[in-house]
Amino acid sequence: MITVKELYKTYKMGEVEVRALQGVSLKIAAGEFVAIMCPSGSGKSTLMHVLGLLDRPDSGEYYLGSKRIDKLSDEELSAVRNRLVGFVFQQFHLLPRITALENAELPLIYAGKRHLKEKAKERITEVGLAERMNHRPNELSGGQQQRVAIARSLVNEPLIIFADEPTGNLDSKSKEEIISILKGLNEKGKTIVIVTHENEIAAHAKRVIRMLDGKIVSDQKSEVLSAPAKENEADKVIDVVLSKHERKAREIEFLDYMRQAWGAMIAHKMRSFLSILGILIGVAAVIAMLALGTGAKESIEKQLSSLGSNLVLVMPGSSRIHGVSSGAGSVTRFTFQDVVAIEKLTDLVKMVNASVSGKGQLVYASQNWSSQVEGDGVNYPAMRAATPILGRFFTEEEIRRRDKVAVLGMTVVKELFGDMNPIGETIKINLINFKVIGILPVKGATGFHDQDDIVIIPVTTAMFRVFGKEYLDSISVEANTPADIQETQDAITKIIIKQHRLITKDEQDSFQTRNMADIKNTLETTTKTMSLLLGAIAAISLLVGGIGIMNIMLVSVTERTREIGLRKAIGATNKDIMAQFLVEAILMSFLGGVTGILLGSGISVLITLIAGWTVKISSSSIILATGFSLVVGIIFGLWPAQKASRLDPIEALRYE
Repeated sequence: MITVKELYKTYKMGEVEVRALQGVSLKIAAGEFVAIMCPSGSGKSTLMHVLGLLDRPDSGEYYLGSKRIDKLSDEELSAVRNRLVGFVFQQFHLLPRITALENAELPLIYAGKRHLKEKAKERITEVGLAERMNHRPNELSGGQQQRVAIARSLVNEPLIIFADEPTGNLDSKSKEEIISILKGLNEKGKTIVIVTHENEIAAHAKRVIRMLDGKIVSDQKSEVLSAPAKENEADKVIDVVLSKHERKAREIEFLDYMRQAWGAMIAHKMRSFLSILGILIGVAAVIAMLALGTGAKESIEKQLSSLGSNLVLVMPGSSRIHGVSSGAGSVTRFTFQDVVAIEKLTDLVKMVNASVSGKGQLVYASQNWSSQVEGDGVNYPAMRAATPILGRFFTEEEIRRRDKVAVLGMTVVKELFGDMNPIGETIKINLINFKVIGILPVKGATGFHDQDDIVIIPVTTAMFRVFGKEYLDSISVEANTPADIQETQDAITKIIIKQHRLITKDEQDSFQTRNMADIKNTLETTTKTMSLLLGAIAAISLLVGGIGIMNIMLVSVTERTREIGLRKAIGATNKDIMAQFLVEAILMSFLGGVTGILLGSGISVLITLIAGWTVKISSSSIILATGFSLVVGIIFGLWPAQKASRLDPIEALRYE
């Protein structure tokens, strides 16, 4: 069954070369029970690792049946090892976080036979552990753990069993039990190759090969096989294993990778939690920051829409010469004559509203409140979508007479009147009595600015009775159509320049006209900048979380080096190991992402409740945050996964 010719293997330990195998040639027939003996360091373990396809010789030939296999790829060797070879190790190499039965099932996973779980139960029963199959390794004795290892080696019905010092860590009774099991397997036709330094163990073998300094020095057979019936079976199995159909059948289901990743996370709860926490904080920050930015944008749009459509604002502005203010006299002062002149632009202008504003102290009975007081004309409701929901707005006649009438915002109503109807009541504004004639519609709050905390009074009353102003603070102009806005703005500019005889450039800079598009763009640019800044901070949080996952996964690879070696020994390919660790990193990122979405949503709600800011969680922000967290898992999990997949099985198994 096994034929090796002129095997050489040399290790380098620093600058020292160790010749582990020197021209070893050997044949092992199907059904043999072979013991390989020699003093420590003479090459017996190296020979077994080469024969068991865990290691490659530097030179020489290796045949299983008639098939030469030393030239096969790592993936092909893994498949052959999984199907033809079973291993029993001195250190048992059981995974501590899973049960005896699940340990025995491991080779089935890499054979694509996870569904054949009954085989694992049968093998566990055969080695006498039916009552202990659901116990974890730390709940089993040394002899019982070695039996689990034997059951694992048999689950794929291999042709050859390799046992490396299988009784080295056992008491006398357990040794006898393990040897008895191995002899029973041999009697059933299994080829057994055992490495030992104990003569009493080797005495049970039918053939004893002794080595010294990497060479075979003796080969003794105690009996001759009567009928090597399975000599050709290896050829058949190798042909099947390496076929395209079988390779496809061996592909592990994604669900198995998920199970393994989840098991590893559960086994190291605190470490996994800390990894998830980094992503969780980053995703929560992304969700909250984007919600804040989106909410601010919508608030701006709502506020602008409440100001009215097609508006052009005319405002005084101090001119500057070489960065220095020209002085108070350089500010254009608007009058009602300017309003009349703008109203004459009937081809472009639909309506005009003059406005002044200031702070006012409001008093009603025992209640008082400081609010924004604004003087406006009769066009205010139509231009600002502010038709009173109760009562009425003042008239042209009331403006002409400078009547003391007021229309209140909803916040003012609540503060002064509570649940009372304020219509017809008298309030004091800066110690002057005003009659309440209407209530404005609710506009809502934007950040720290409450649009409903306002009182509207006739513009003439505000100027001459309340604030003592001679000039208007601003003029609002509504164009006939959106297409007329720019032309209207240009026409207004020309009229103001003409009305006030503004000749020089500095004089012309003493006022400004702005339309809603300009204001909207300015506010949106500011909001976008803030959103990008907040998003960048959140992205940094995610980056830090990703680095945390990478560090944890690198530690995990180091801690689980022997586990990686075991998985490769029972048939796992480099791709399988890489996928396992990569899925684990992605799973942690995904869990962190989902939890972060919930936390970020909660934070957004709290911001609304506590600060009163408008926030909106969009589906795009959730998709972005989740996708980003998965990308972080892939990117930062890739290096540790690659590192794990490249580990040499023998070096990994020997890792302390």
